[in-house]
Amino acid sequence: MSYRRIALSAALSCAVASAALPAFAEPRAVIELFTSQGCSSCPPADKLAAELSKDPTLVVMTLAVDYWDYLGWKDTLALHGHSNRQRAYAEARGDRAVYTPQVVVNGVAHVLGSDKAAIDSAIAQTRQDKAVLELPVTLTVADGKITVAVPAAKGSQTTGEVWLCPVTGKATIAIGRGENHGKTITYSNVVRRWVRLGEWNGTAQTFTMPLSDLANSDLALADVDRLSVVVQSGVAAKPGVILGAATATIQR
Repeated sequence: MSYRRIALSAALSCAVASAALPAFAEPRAVIELFTSQGCSSCPPADKLAAELSKDPTLVVMTLAVDYWDYLGWKDTLALHGHSNRQRAYAEARGDRAVYTPQVVVNGVAHVLGSDKAAIDSAIAQTRQDKAVLELPVTLTVADGKITVAVPAAKGSQTTGEVWLCPVTGKATIAIGRGENHGKTITYSNVVRRWVRLGEWNGTAQTFTMPLSDLANSDLALADVDRLSVVVQSGVAAKPGVILGAATATIQR
């Protein structure tokens, strides 16, 4: 596939023994990779995401989309909501740029997902906006409860949505059909759900939820070994700059 553009059920299988490590408080960028198992140009971007995820100052999130499923392979990690999020970004930017592999940096800039130099440039560019990641969000898990603390506003941005994402750190998939037929690809930091914790109103706020509530009919808690949280301006239908973010690794 060329560089393209287009306008569980399971019981909880193990208990969390202790707590998640506290997140790095002030990352320099949130990297959202929109990818697909049905996209032959995506594996280099998937590999780059794995490399970037080793950088503790980056919050790397792999968002598998479903709009290439018709090519002969149904993406086993895809969420339709990821396709909607990618289109919402394009609508917010006004450029209709929806393609795979695409990286969106800090909620505002998009570049080819396999181009590290372009990603680095987008990080530097977006960091010129003082609102980008200005909130030192903290994310912890203890005694079976997830806690997200968002401080009071520092600048003109005083509202945002708080989203929690259960993440599978590594998912290795053998692809049986389609353009990547016969390949086995490992995906890093795969987002499995988006849970809206609430709306941040500019004051210091704390959001909590039971860790067990991450599981649903499509996702077992055993498949979640990381958490990511983002505080983002705008709304889901028109997302804006990411004001704060954090990650944590679940300890079992």
